[in-house]
Amino acid sequence: MELRDLTPDDLDQVLDLRKRAFGPIAPADSETWRQAVTPVLGEGRYLGVFDGSRLTAAARLRQFTQWWHGRPQPMAGVAGVTVSPEDRGRGVGTRLMRAVIERGVELGDAVSALYPATTPIYRSLGYEHAGGMRKVTLPAEALRGLRPSGQVKLRRMGPADAAELIAVLHKVHGAARSSGPVSYDERTWGLWLADDDDFRYIADDGFVIYRWHGQDIQIDTLVAGSPETARALWSMVGTSSSIAKNVIAPLAPDDPVLWLLPERSQDHVTEQRWMFRVLDVAAAVERRGYPAAVSCEAVVTVQDPVRGEGTWRLDISGGSGTATPVAGAPAAVLTANGLSALYCGVPTSTLRVVGLMSGDERFDEVLDAAFVAKPYMLDYF
Repeated sequence: MELRDLTPDDLDQVLDLRKRAFGPIAPADSETWRQAVTPVLGEGRYLGVFDGSRLTAAARLRQFTQWWHGRPQPMAGVAGVTVSPEDRGRGVGTRLMRAVIERGVELGDAVSALYPATTPIYRSLGYEHAGGMRKVTLPAEALRGLRPSGQVKLRRMGPADAAELIAVLHKVHGAARSSGPVSYDERTWGLWLADDDDFRYIADDGFVIYRWHGQDIQIDTLVAGSPETARALWSMVGTSSSIAKNVIAPLAPDDPVLWLLPERSQDHVTEQRWMFRVLDVAAAVERRGYPAAVSCEAVVTVQDPVRGEGTWRLDISGGSGTATPVAGAPAAVLTANGLSALYCGVPTSTLRVVGLMSGDERFDEVLDAAFVAKPYMLDYF
C-alpha cells in the first residue's frame, strides 16, 4: 500500500470513506467541508493510504492554536481518521497514525490532540486521555437575570471579524492562564462565521456564538474577559427564556457562570473526552506556560514508541521552561503516554499507579507543581 498526501482529485473518495465511517453527510455539510479542506491540501496536512487507486484510510492534521497555562502554541488537531470497513484490522490505521505523528513534527507542531472514536490504537502510539469538552445544561431564565450593572457594547459578528475574534481569544485565555482550549485559524473562522443558522455577537473582551437546538439554545462558544461582559453575553442569551427552557453550553470546569447562577445544587453535564500527545519534547516544554512562582529542575527519560527514547533535564522558572538532552543522570521514567498526561496536569501519583511512570521519585512533587492544569476544550473537531 502507498501512503501519500491527498489531492483535490481524492476528495470524492474521502467523502465516501467518511460516510462509511461516520454515517450520511448532508450536501450542505459536504460543500462546507470541501471549502475548508481544499485550500490546505497543498500544506501536507491530509494523508491517505491507497491500495492501488483505492483509498483505504485517511487522516487530517488540522492547524490549531492551543493554550497551555495561558501561553499559545501551534497544535496538530488530528481529525477525520477513517479506515475503510474491508481494511480494518490489517494495521492500516496504525501505519497511518505513525505517519501523522511524524508529519506533525515536520510541520513544526510540538503537541497534538484528538477526539477518539476508540482509545487503544491512539494509546498504543503515545496519545493519552487528557481533558474533556464539558457541555453543561443551564436554566435560561436564570441566565436572563445576570444583567450587567453598566452598559456593554455588543455588535453582530460576521466573517470579516475573524481576526478580531482570534485577538479576543488570545486576550481572554492568556489572562485566565487557560490550559487546553483551541482556536481555528483566521480562514477557518471566516467559514464558520458565515453560517446563517448561528447568532454571533462580539464585545471588546468577549464574544458568543449560539443557535436554536429544538426548543433549547445551543452555545458553540462563549468567552468573556470581564465580569460585565460575562453578564452581558449570558443575559442576552437568556432573553430567549420565553421560548427556551435550557441553554446548553461548553464550559471550562471553573467557568465563572457556574458561580454567577443564583441557584446551583446539581450540574447536568455531558463530557466528550479528548486525548493528547507530546510530539517534540524540547519544543513542547519551551512553548508551554508554567506558574510564575515555580522554579525547579527535574530529569526525565521519555520512552516513545514512535520517536524513540531520550533523557532530558527540565528547567522551569519565571513561567518558562526548557528541556536539554542529558546522559547518565538518575531520572524519572515516563512513557510517551505518561509525559503527555503529565503535560496536561495528571498527577505523578496517578501516573505511577497506572504504570505510565517509574524510576526516580525525587522529582514528582516539582513536576506536579510545574505542570499543574485543569485542561478543557470548548470546540469539537
